[in-house]
Amino acid sequence: MAEPAAWIARVPPALLRVRLLPAGIATAVVLGCLSMTPSLLPRSGLFQGIVTGVAMALGYGIGVLVAWGWRGLRDREREPWPWWARWGLAVGGPAALMVSLVLGVRWQDTAHRLAGTDPEPVSYLLLSPVAALLVAALLIALARGIRWSTRRVVGLLERRLKPSAARVLGVVAVAFVAWTLLTGVAADAGLRALDASFALADQDTPAGVERPTTSLRSGSEESLVPWDSLGREGRTFVGRGPDAEEIEELTDRPAVEPIRAFAGLDSAADAEERAALAVDDLERAGGFDRGHLLVVTTTGTGWVEPSAASGFEYVTGGDSAIVGMQYSHLASWLSFLVDAGRAREAGRELFDAVYERWSALPSDDRPELYVFGESLGSFGAEEAFSGEYDLKNRTSGALLVGPPNFNPLYRSFIDDRDAGSREIEPVYRQGRIIRFTTRAERPQPEDQPWPDSRVLYLQHASDPVTWWSPDLLLERPDWLEEARGDDVPDAMRWMPLVTFLQVSADLAGAFSTQPAHGHNFSGEHAAAWVNVLQPDDWAPEVTERLRQELARHP
Repeated sequence: MAEPAAWIARVPPALLRVRLLPAGIATAVVLGCLSMTPSLLPRSGLFQGIVTGVAMALGYGIGVLVAWGWRGLRDREREPWPWWARWGLAVGGPAALMVSLVLGVRWQDTAHRLAGTDPEPVSYLLLSPVAALLVAALLIALARGIRWSTRRVVGLLERRLKPSAARVLGVVAVAFVAWTLLTGVAADAGLRALDASFALADQDTPAGVERPTTSLRSGSEESLVPWDSLGREGRTFVGRGPDAEEIEELTDRPAVEPIRAFAGLDSAADAEERAALAVDDLERAGGFDRGHLLVVTTTGTGWVEPSAASGFEYVTGGDSAIVGMQYSHLASWLSFLVDAGRAREAGRELFDAVYERWSALPSDDRPELYVFGESLGSFGAEEAFSGEYDLKNRTSGALLVGPPNFNPLYRSFIDDRDAGSREIEPVYRQGRIIRFTTRAERPQPEDQPWPDSRVLYLQHASDPVTWWSPDLLLERPDWLEEARGDDVPDAMRWMPLVTFLQVSADLAGAFSTQPAHGHNFSGEHAAAWVNVLQPDDWAPEVTERLRQELARHP
């Protein structure tokens, strides 16, 4: 085996140089400091360090690029900075980062308080700087490796081509290979590996979940859908949920046994066939004979928000049927990134299949028809409808929770909201059909009756899933110009590029917040369903008991 020194000798010298350009360092310091300013959600010290490291590496690249472009415009070679500028950067840079770090602790304390979590000032101070330097160094080394590869390719091409042509072709060739690896070969291979991994996990059944013994559930002996084909989340959905006795005990009202129908990814060959099978099993179980029918567009692996499903059943007294289907093996967060098309197809196919059977029934003998979708599921649920009156004419109502910013109907309602209403809690057409809220118990406007079909969007002011958009790169959003939400730090400000990076980083923690913050809506479905369904003689204290039950046992 070769000695370590021999291995080091083989490493390209360009990768071992630690010489950094002042313009890049200065920009890295600026972006590093800004990355510690407040964002939507609190962060751990380690995660903040990663965010700061990425920001510093990006800042270094931007600084080097701008300096290179400036020299090109002036037609000058690189000139060393004056000694006073270098000393100012050497002293002022670390000082600025330390001040930002200390201020960051204060800002994080505020963010934790607003989100109902405990701050970690010591770990923040100790871990953030170390993680930031390591991440920045790794990314800069990676960038230098790409630059070294480019120069090698250009050198090889110069043996056969003119230098100018070799430089152009070399850069294009390396960029093409890198892009292909990231978005093509590597991305496809990674997704295939993840899909295979999640497919194996999909075969498991969670502890405590057993095959239903009642014919009112898919997967039972009487069901048209085999138990083994439902997938992990499908089996969880049909194997759990309140029974009539539990509903009566909590609500003090008579109840019947709810119906749940589901089709898994392995239950049929494609989305259209899965939707038809799910509706066939819904009809077999008597779902169209119930008073309330809910069509759910799932997320990722077929996950149905348990708080939402159980909440619907409690508020309807079990006189309900819920139908959903799986469209992917991938986890919810990954489906959010790569499975939007499948969510769209699943939402449209399932609702259309239900609506075809439902609309064939006599108008006085149909259940009230409702729609539910959370996160990416809300995107799929919207796909079956063209606008406000289509939702009104074909449903009795809908609950759409934590909608991503790219939802087409959602964005159209937000952008066309009534003058004077905020983006985080807009009023659309005086709230006649579509209403929004950041707190489920008070859809806006509160002082107006809501007699017709009721469509409620529940969103959090601190949810990055809802507020992330490429527009944040260069455009200040209304939700940072208007009065902030209750759990968004007042000190948060929009900054070009920086806010986009901040909110993008917040996505990683959106699903692990406390209820009523970020992308966690557990328990809030209780009040949301009460507002959408408007049951007779329903007492506020029952809503609170239900909220506590759903938050404790979702």
